[in-house]
Amino acid sequence: MSYEPQVISLGKPGPAAPRTGAGAARPQIAVLVPCYNEERTIESVIRAFRESLPDALIFVYDNNSSDRTAELAAKAGAIVRNETRQGKGNVVRRMFADVDADIYVLVDGDDTYDAAVAPELVDRMIRQRLDFVNGARVEASPGVYRTGHRFGNRLISGVVQAIFGRDFSDMLSGYKIFSRRFVQSFPSMSRGFEIETEFTIHALELQMPCAEIYTAYRERPAGSASKLRTLPDGIRIAWLILRLVKDERPLAFFTLLGALCVVASLALGIPLVREFVDTGLVPKLPSAVLAASLMVLGALNLTAGLILDLITKTRREVKRLAYLSVRLPQWM
Repeated sequence: MSYEPQVISLGKPGPAAPRTGAGAARPQIAVLVPCYNEERTIESVIRAFRESLPDALIFVYDNNSSDRTAELAAKAGAIVRNETRQGKGNVVRRMFADVDADIYVLVDGDDTYDAAVAPELVDRMIRQRLDFVNGARVEASPGVYRTGHRFGNRLISGVVQAIFGRDFSDMLSGYKIFSRRFVQSFPSMSRGFEIETEFTIHALELQMPCAEIYTAYRERPAGSASKLRTLPDGIRIAWLILRLVKDERPLAFFTLLGALCVVASLALGIPLVREFVDTGLVPKLPSAVLAASLMVLGALNLTAGLILDLITKTRREVKRLAYLSVRLPQWM
């Protein structure tokens, strides 16, 4: 399997880690914690990861918190930065742009994930030369998952498996490990929690070596509220699924739309043709115009699918070349 990255430093103010030289024996690890109003949990998250990954640098990116999240994170010893554009996707995009590391551990700041398993995830990445390791959640107690969230997770995981032929049981987990090669080739486009799905799609689309490890998932501490909203985020996920099929399988998507248009056109047009053959008249001119228009629309959909399929393949090739252009570290 493939890979690990190389270095950690954060330009400008604040401490920066030394770069990994040509003879370096160990990778540099960055723990990335996006946060929004997590003052009740952020200190315990930082302590837990400092204990499990003592050589890692811990970066907390505060996303316009109205509480003391940033202050407490700095007090606990993390490198604290701010991202003013709201949404987890925006925060992750900023993190990947700022932080240069060999291995990236991304985890939510709500203290629901098990920091003790982080060395196992990192070790799996190093031993098997992976680019992406997903920490699939296993409920530590009943009721940790909301029903709507579980259903949405299964739905989108099923769609991705149908498209790419590989199963991840918990695509929406916030606990993931990335290589440098993954991060430097990842064109983050999402603004919110859809970013979790985008990670998996990127790994599968480029056929990166990846794995999934089950990790304990516990309830939020008392007084800490989830930022996920079942209905709005469910609508976003449904829209993402539709967009995913359109973007990654445009020929199938537009062929289906075109076929529906053709079927509707034939259903409207065949009776009109029969009547014209029998009488020489077209008494329902609006229906005839609609039938002809639907047939043209069907042909246009098929043409669009063919063109977009070629563009998708070209885009995938460009992303693959960007992925392969990232230099492997000397310690591999």
